[in-house]
Amino acid sequence: MRALQFFFFAALVGFHPCPLLRGALSNGATYPISFIDIDGHKLSTADGSVTVLVLATIPDREKVRVVGDSVPDYCLGNPNYRMITIIRFTNKHTVIGRKIATALVKRRANDSAKRLQSKYDAKKISRDARSDIFIVTDFDGTVSSQFDNSAQATSFRVLVFARDGKLLAQWTDVPSAKQLAGVLK
Repeated sequence: MRALQFFFFAALVGFHPCPLLRGALSNGATYPISFIDIDGHKLSTADGSVTVLVLATIPDREKVRVVGDSVPDYCLGNPNYRMITIIRFTNKHTVIGRKIATALVKRRANDSAKRLQSKYDAKKISRDARSDIFIVTDFDGTVSSQFDNSAQATSFRVLVFARDGKLLAQWTDVPSAKQLAGVLK
């Protein structure tokens, strides 16, 4: 019986390899993907800015902060560069739960803006830091599934897109500041 189960499993895997690879992103390919952030901004990976995009869940909050801190100084306050965080909620939320979660995300964004504003002030960048923080909430998986339909869609990822939406680099963990700077140059 076990041999028969193994045979059927091997046969299914042999005949259906595509679902295992479906949705994988390839460096060098163009992905003009659009979404709306918590402040109502319409954003796209192909709208003229170099984009550092972080796909994360709530427990990944510290990793997101480390990625943000690793962005080179020449990107700070520069409208040609931006970082967008997509927060993938893994649990189902009611309408009220979504509103509460979004309010909490906005509060954390405001706290992050205060930290970023101190960097701006130290570098004499006369710009409101909060206007440079972009966060997208993904309660049902529709946003993150645009980037990847596989199991990786719910895991932590960092993607860097060129101005035209071409994928320049991707990581499944926090890249070093040197790696990030090498792609953003």
